[in-house]
Amino acid sequence: MPVSEIAIFAGIVALVVWLIRGGTPVLAVGLAVCALGVLEVTAREHFSGYRSHTILLAAIPAVAVAIGVLSLIGEDRSRGPLLVLIGAPIYALLFWQLRKRFMVARQARLTRPPAR
Repeated sequence: MPVSEIAIFAGIVALVVWLIRGGTPVLAVGLAVCALGVLEVTAREHFSGYRSHTILLAAIPAVAVAIGVLSLIGEDRSRGPLLVLIGAPIYALLFWQLRKRFMVARQARLTRPPAR
C-alpha cells in the first residue's frame, strides 16, 4: 500500500482546504503530513542507493534545530547570523555522512548480480 503517496496527497488536500476555508491548524497538519510523506520517500530512495537526496535530508534536521533555537530566543531578525552558525555545522556534518552512506548503498546496488 502506497502510504507515503497517500500522505502526500492528504497533505495537498489539506492545503487546498486551507486555501478555501482558512484555519491555521489545517495548514499545519497539511504541511506536516505532506513533509512526512516526502521525507519517507526521499529517505527510502537515498538509503537504497537509487537516488541521492543528500541536500534535502541534511537540511531537514538543520532547519528544525534553527526553528527550535528561534522559538527559544524569539523572532528577532537580528539573530539570523546565530541561526546560520548553529545550522551550518549540523548541515555540513549530516551532508558528509549522508553522502558517504549513499555512495556505499549505490555501489552495493550496482554490483549486485541481476535477479533472475
